[in-house]
Amino acid sequence: MRAFETKSPGVAPDALAPDGTAVRLLLTLRGGGFAHFELPPGAVSHAVRHRTVEEIWWFVAGRGELWRASEAAEEITPVGPGVCVTIPLGTRFQFRAAPEAPLIFVAVTMPPWPGEGEAEAVAGKWAAAPG
Repeated sequence: MRAFETKSPGVAPDALAPDGTAVRLLLTLRGGGFAHFELPPGAVSHAVRHRTVEEIWWFVAGRGELWRASEAAEEITPVGPGVCVTIPLGTRFQFRAAPEAPLIFVAVTMPPWPGEGEAEAVAGKWAAAPG
């Protein structure tokens, strides 16, 4: 049996995600991982597509927009506190923060993030400016 774990996000980011967001790693189990993400005010992420994982995001602060595209659909979704979205496997996505505050969300990655090479750069909706 695996031991219980408890963790709070650190003050400084643990990593920079391939899309340009600051990542604070939280916890993982066999089926998935959980992390905290922050994009600076007015910033625009790099557009990417994941090779093997899918995600669920829940926005906790800030406002912005999320672009998602697949072979079947494309949309821009307004995001902010309380909004929850999915990033299905193979979805191209990009997001941007409104100028007044950072865009902050927590996300579950299923399976856990495998590391370098998982995110593939793609053409996005906006010019990237990750801040």
